[in-house]
Amino acid sequence: MTNEKTLDIVVYGATGFTGRLVCEYLNAKYGCGGTYAWAMAGRSLSKLEQVRAELGLDESVPLIVADSTDDTALRTMVASAKVVLTTVGPYALYGAPLVKACAELGTDYVDLCGEPLFMKDMIDAHSATAQHSGARIVFSCGFDSIPFEMGVFFVQEAAREKFGHALPRVKGRVRSMQGSASGGTVASFTATMDTVKEQPERIGELMNPFVLAEGFTGPEQPAGDANIYEEDLHNWSGPFVMATINTKNIHRSNKLLGHRYGEDFVYDEMMLLGSDDPAAEPGGAEAMSFDMTLQPGDGPSQEEREAGFYNVAFIAQGGDGESLTATVTGDMDPGYGSTSKIIAEAAICLIEQPGQPSGVLTTAPAMGMPLIQRLTDNAGLTFTLDD
Repeated sequence: MTNEKTLDIVVYGATGFTGRLVCEYLNAKYGCGGTYAWAMAGRSLSKLEQVRAELGLDESVPLIVADSTDDTALRTMVASAKVVLTTVGPYALYGAPLVKACAELGTDYVDLCGEPLFMKDMIDAHSATAQHSGARIVFSCGFDSIPFEMGVFFVQEAAREKFGHALPRVKGRVRSMQGSASGGTVASFTATMDTVKEQPERIGELMNPFVLAEGFTGPEQPAGDANIYEEDLHNWSGPFVMATINTKNIHRSNKLLGHRYGEDFVYDEMMLLGSDDPAAEPGGAEAMSFDMTLQPGDGPSQEEREAGFYNVAFIAQGGDGESLTATVTGDMDPGYGSTSKIIAEAAICLIEQPGQPSGVLTTAPAMGMPLIQRLTDNAGLTFTLDD
């Protein structure tokens, strides 16, 4: 099947808001038919033609018609590509046939999934198949969860270099952020809640931070569901909406990396609320906006995307006063502008690193430091160690 892969990347969902941004980025950064051969895919040829024209893309950019319910068309599309990049969610509703096809046909896959129950189902169903075919199925390749997954990986690699070992405690703390959760993220959250309503016995899985760690259970993790004053940070911290999925991905990364962070690893994710007065609990974060009202297909203007940003600290702590802090920043709004660049670079990173471990993976074990380098060089992210 490898010899038949005439395309590097197929952008599936190219007529949607985020899919359009991915195509726009690929064209601006890499051109049409240049370093990477890429195609636009979706359910409607007329819509694909319309979007290609609206984006000013060359007519040489291939258009592929494939519906998630048409197995033959889906498999033909998958067989033609080295990587399928899909923005078509909620993935619990539309994603399973595509994951199955990629796993069986040895095609790499990246998406924007933030649906842990769907991800667990795909891990259980397709890990062995993907390992056999050589496919790398990598979920959550947008703002959830790459800045957080790779932020932990970055600070732990720095700790190993400085101290000779990883540190058992990392706090992910969002210092500031402006932008929107994508409409797809909101829809994915709704789909997950619908799954729990239909299968209430799965609520325990949804609440389990190790649900994606395939049988491993580590130490008790902080709940992160209430405002707390943190003496070591001299700051109040409050719940962060993306923590539910990010923490699960990070614990899966640790498992797949052979517990590179330690079997006693503890991680949580919260927002810094901007107050250092332990006697006066703040009501919310200042200078932070995260719109959760957008619907699939909607999105902010270019001006709003360019005005967005995020700044996240990763505070690693160990015994004997060992500590290290890394900062990850993004130069656009998290849900759209930054996400579209991140997932495109993740797809290219897989292309540039053939022969890595296969299976249903997370970004740290799948791509490691080369992904951090690509994001830094091309996608407007920074990864730095604090003084």
